[in-house]
Amino acid sequence: MIPAPEISETKPAEKYFISKKTDVFFNDIYKVYKFIALFFKEAFSAPFEFKEIINQCYEVGYKSLALVSLTGFITGIVFTKQSRPSLANFGASSWLPSLISIAIIRALAPLVTALIAAGKVGSNMGAELGSMKVTEQIDAMEVSATNPFKFLVVTRITAITIMLPILVLYTGFIGMMGAYLNIHQNEQTSLIAFFKSAFGTISFLDIFSSIFKATCYGFTIGVAGCYQGYNAQNGTQGVGRAANSAVVLAMFMIFVEEMVIVQFVNAIR
Repeated sequence: MIPAPEISETKPAEKYFISKKTDVFFNDIYKVYKFIALFFKEAFSAPFEFKEIINQCYEVGYKSLALVSLTGFITGIVFTKQSRPSLANFGASSWLPSLISIAIIRALAPLVTALIAAGKVGSNMGAELGSMKVTEQIDAMEVSATNPFKFLVVTRITAITIMLPILVLYTGFIGMMGAYLNIHQNEQTSLIAFFKSAFGTISFLDIFSSIFKATCYGFTIGVAGCYQGYNAQNGTQGVGRAANSAVVLAMFMIFVEEMVIVQFVNAIR
């Protein structure tokens, strides 16, 4: 008689492992939700740390100008060089300024600026707050009757949420100038003709969607960096993990938000 095949069952250890991972996942989501809720509560209640917000705007915005300028300029030149042969094959080289403006304003400027900010600003927030957490500086602020969450977290998230849309507009302008220089070198197009052709295809919805994207990206980068740093543990290793996790989480959420916002804007368009 052939024995009946044994029905494989999940081992108790595997069940425990899966259950533990699920609990940790949903617990982390709940902690992030509480963190964001606490931010909105502290952001709209007195006292307001205007001086520290301005200081963080300087740290986030002004100190990122050099990197943003170089990246935006190179992006404009490279995208123009890559697009010219394809349009030339169809005899549509005159559409190059319109194509460049649509690509930069709608997608490249917000996305490139957000990724740069996630790598530079997000990691800095995670490392700075993580270092303060593991060295008990945050606990010392609580003892000295200072609200560390309002002073450290609210100011940083507010600053990057304000400054990233400004950096996106600046990146778009620098990228357009890089594209103009390349087009002028090859087609001898004047500056007035270039911008007239470029902005003839750009609508208010395109500019508004870019600013809205940048605001969402800035808030996401700030929350990711501050959350990871504010909850860092295990000494210097925890600081490194906080900085790394802040960058990875922020970049992942940026791409998710990009996909969702693009679908929403296209539905309106």
